Amino acid sequence: MDLILVRIVFILLVAAACFVLHPFGLSPVPDIAVGLVIGLAIIIFETRLRAVSLKRLIGAAIGSILGIIGAFLFSTVIRNSIAPGSTQSFLMLTIMLFMAYVGLIVGANKGDLLNLSALGGVFGGEKQAKRSMKILDTSVIIDGRIADIAETGFLDGVLVIPQFVLRELQLVADSADPLKRNRGRRGLDILQRIQKIANLQVQIVEDDYPSVREVDLKLIELAKDFEAKIITNDFNLNKVAQLQGVDVLNINELANAMKPIVLPGEAMRVFILKEGKEYNQGVAYLDDGTMVVVDNARKMIGKTIDVAVTSVLQTTAGKMIFGKFDERGVSMVQPTRPVTAGKAVNQSPAAGPAVATEHQPD
Repeated sequence: MDLILVRIVFILLVAAACFVLHPFGLSPVPDIAVGLVIGLAIIIFETRLRAVSLKRLIGAAIGSILGIIGAFLFSTVIRNSIAPGSTQSFLMLTIMLFMAYVGLIVGANKGDLLNLSALGGVFGGEKQAKRSMKILDTSVIIDGRIADIAETGFLDGVLVIPQFVLRELQLVADSADPLKRNRGRRGLDILQRIQKIANLQVQIVEDDYPSVREVDLKLIELAKDFEAKIITNDFNLNKVAQLQGVDVLNINELANAMKPIVLPGEAMRVFILKEGKEYNQGVAYLDDGTMVVVDNARKMIGKTIDVAVTSVLQTTAGKMIFGKFDERGVSMVQPTRPVTAGKAVNQSPAAGPAVATEHQPD
C-alpha cells in the first residue's frame, strides 16, 4: 500500500512540474496530461525493471555505455565527412539511438554469462536469491497438494506464478466442458489459498515469450531467466526440463518418497475392498493409495483384517505390498470400515497406477 501511494505522489509531481515549467509550450491542461502520461510510463518501466535479474541490469548498463561510446566515434566521423545541416544531425541522432539500443539489448542477453557470485559481497547473494525461486506449473496448481505442502512450511523462498499460467487457468475455468471448468476453478481457488499463507511470498510475473507457443516451453525459458526451479507433476515437462538443465521438483515423486516403509514380516490392518485377479486374493488400499494384495482374503471382502506382509514391490508407477491372511492366528474385525479405507478409495490418482498388476511376483 505504501508503494502504491509513493507511485501516485510521483506521478502527481511529474504532472505538477509540467504544469509549472511548460516544457512543451502547451496550454496548462495538455501540459498536465503529458506529465501524467510521462509519470505513468516511468512507473510501468519501473515495475517491469523489478523483475529483471541483477546480471541483466549490469549487462544492459555495460552494453549501453559501450554503444554510446561507439556512437560518439561514429558521430565524429560523420561530423568531419558531412557538411553541417539537418542530414548530419539526423544521422548522428539515429546512430546514437541505434548503438545505445543494440548495446542495451545485447548486453542484457549476455548478462546471464556474468558470474556475480565470484565478486562476493552484495553481488554474491544474487545467485543464492534466484535459486530460492520456484515456478508453479498449471498441473500442480490444479492438483492442489502444493497448497498443503506450502502450509506445512516446507517450501522456502518465493513462489512464482507466471501470467501465462494464470491465462491458461482462466481459459480452462471458462471452458464449455464441465470437467475442465471445475478443474480450472479449483486451480484458481488453490491460488487464492496459497496467497493467503502468511509465511509464504508469492510473486506474479508478467514475463512472456511470444515466440514460444507451448506453456511448458515458456516455463522452461522463465526458469532459465530467473534461475529458478519448476514445481510440477507433469511427467513430460519433468523430463524436458531436466534435459535442458532446469531443476524440477515433482510432487508425485515427493508423494512416493513419503509413503510409509513396510518391511516383510510386519503386520498391518487393512480393509479388504475387492477381490484380486489371482485365485483367493483380496485387494486393499492404504491412506496414500498404495495397493495391498492379500492372499487367502477373497472371502474377507468388506471386512477389516490383520495381515502379515510377505514382500514389497517398488515400480516406476508406485509401490505394491503383498501380504497373507492367516485365519488361524490373525484377528479379524467385523465390517466396521475404518476411516483410512474411505480415504484410500477416493485417492484414485495415487492408487490408479498400481492397479495394473495384482499378481504376486515370483
